[in-house]
Amino acid sequence: MENNTEKQVVPVPTTTVTRDLRDLDKNTENIYESIVIISKRANQIASDIKEELHSKLADFATVNDNLEEVFENREQIEISKHYERMPKPTLLAVDDFMNDKVYYRNPTAEQD
Repeated sequence: MENNTEKQVVPVPTTTVTRDLRDLDKNTENIYESIVIISKRANQIASDIKEELHSKLADFATVNDNLEEVFENREQIEISKHYERMPKPTLLAVDDFMNDKVYYRNPTAEQD
Protein backbone atom coordinates (compact mmCIF):
# COMPACT_ATOMS: atom_id res chain seq x y z
CA MET A 1 0.00 0.00 0.00
CA GLU A 2 1.26 3.45 -0.89
CA ASN A 3 1.10 6.28 1.57
CA ASN A 4 -0.84 8.90 -0.34
CA THR A 5 -0.66 12.28 1.39
CA GLU A 6 -2.87 14.05 -1.13
CA LYS A 7 -6.52 14.30 -0.19
CA GLN A 8 -8.68 12.41 -2.65
CA VAL A 9 -11.65 14.29 -4.00
CA VAL A 10 -14.84 12.33 -3.51
CA PRO A 11 -17.68 13.49 -5.73
CA VAL A 12 -20.88 14.63 -4.06
CA PRO A 13 -23.58 11.96 -4.41
CA THR A 14 -26.64 12.79 -6.48
CA THR A 15 -29.06 10.54 -4.60
CA THR A 16 -30.24 10.16 -1.03
CA VAL A 17 -27.53 9.44 1.51
CA THR A 18 -28.03 7.96 4.97
CA ARG A 19 -26.05 9.90 7.56
CA ASP A 20 -25.20 9.26 11.17
CA LEU A 21 -26.62 12.19 13.13
CA ARG A 22 -23.73 12.01 15.58
CA ASP A 23 -21.42 13.05 12.73
CA LEU A 24 -23.45 16.19 12.08
CA ASP A 25 -23.11 17.65 15.56
CA LYS A 26 -19.37 17.12 16.04
CA ASN A 27 -18.48 20.74 15.24
CA THR A 28 -21.40 22.49 16.91
CA GLU A 29 -22.29 20.00 19.65
CA ASN A 30 -25.92 20.74 18.79
CA ILE A 31 -27.73 18.83 16.04
CA TYR A 32 -30.32 21.59 15.58
CA GLU A 33 -27.68 24.25 15.12
CA SER A 34 -25.95 22.04 12.56
CA ILE A 35 -29.23 21.58 10.67
CA VAL A 36 -29.81 25.35 10.61
CA ILE A 37 -26.30 25.95 9.27
CA ILE A 38 -26.74 23.30 6.59
CA SER A 39 -30.16 24.62 5.57
CA LYS A 40 -28.87 28.18 5.25
CA ARG A 41 -25.95 26.96 3.14
CA ALA A 42 -28.35 24.93 0.97
CA ASN A 43 -30.44 28.07 0.39
CA GLN A 44 -27.30 29.98 -0.66
CA ILE A 45 -26.30 27.22 -3.07
CA ALA A 46 -29.82 26.95 -4.52
CA SER A 47 -29.96 30.70 -5.04
CA ASP A 48 -26.58 30.71 -6.81
CA ILE A 49 -27.58 27.81 -9.06
CA LYS A 50 -30.91 29.46 -9.87
CA GLU A 51 -29.21 32.74 -10.84
CA GLU A 52 -26.69 30.88 -12.98
CA LEU A 53 -29.41 28.88 -14.74
CA HIS A 54 -31.55 31.97 -15.37
CA SER A 55 -28.58 33.85 -16.82
CA LYS A 56 -27.84 30.96 -19.20
CA LEU A 57 -31.48 30.57 -20.24
CA ALA A 58 -31.94 34.34 -20.69
CA ASP A 59 -30.04 34.03 -23.97
CA PHE A 60 -32.90 31.92 -25.31
CA ALA A 61 -35.72 34.22 -24.22
CA THR A 62 -37.76 35.81 -26.99
CA VAL A 63 -39.80 38.96 -26.77
CA ASN A 64 -43.02 37.53 -28.16
CA ASP A 65 -43.52 34.40 -26.12
CA ASN A 66 -46.82 32.82 -27.06
CA LEU A 67 -48.12 29.50 -25.93
CA GLU A 68 -48.63 28.52 -29.56
CA GLU A 69 -45.07 29.40 -30.55
CA VAL A 70 -43.21 26.98 -28.31
CA PHE A 71 -40.28 25.41 -30.08
CA GLU A 72 -37.50 23.23 -28.80
CA ASN A 73 -33.96 24.48 -28.74
CA ARG A 74 -31.46 21.63 -28.42
CA GLU A 75 -28.87 23.71 -26.52
CA GLN A 76 -31.51 24.94 -24.08
CA ILE A 77 -32.61 21.37 -23.40
CA GLU A 78 -29.00 20.27 -22.79
CA ILE A 79 -28.48 23.12 -20.30
CA SER A 80 -31.66 22.13 -18.46
CA LYS A 81 -30.66 18.47 -18.36
CA HIS A 82 -27.23 19.40 -17.01
CA TYR A 83 -28.80 21.26 -14.09
CA GLU A 84 -31.24 18.42 -13.44
CA ARG A 85 -28.34 15.95 -13.13
CA MET A 86 -26.42 18.10 -10.66
CA PRO A 87 -26.43 17.13 -6.98
CA LYS A 88 -29.18 18.79 -4.99
CA PRO A 89 -28.25 21.88 -2.94
CA THR A 90 -28.92 20.03 0.32
CA LEU A 91 -26.40 17.33 -0.57
CA LEU A 92 -23.84 19.97 -1.52
CA ALA A 93 -24.48 21.84 1.74
CA VAL A 94 -24.07 18.72 3.88
CA ASP A 95 -20.86 17.90 2.03
CA ASP A 96 -19.55 21.44 2.62
CA PHE A 97 -20.45 21.25 6.31
CA MET A 98 -18.94 17.81 6.84
CA ASN A 99 -15.70 18.86 5.12
CA ASP A 100 -15.38 22.15 7.06
CA LYS A 101 -15.96 24.32 3.99
CA VAL A 102 -18.62 26.46 5.69
CA TYR A 103 -17.86 29.45 7.87
CA TYR A 104 -20.45 30.00 10.57
CA ARG A 105 -20.71 31.70 13.91
CA ASN A 106 -23.29 31.86 16.65
CA PRO A 107 -23.60 35.42 18.02
CA THR A 108 -25.60 34.26 21.06
CA ALA A 109 -22.89 31.80 22.05
CA GLU A 110 -20.26 34.55 21.69
CA GLN A 111 -22.07 36.74 24.25
CA ASP A 112 -21.91 34.13 27.01
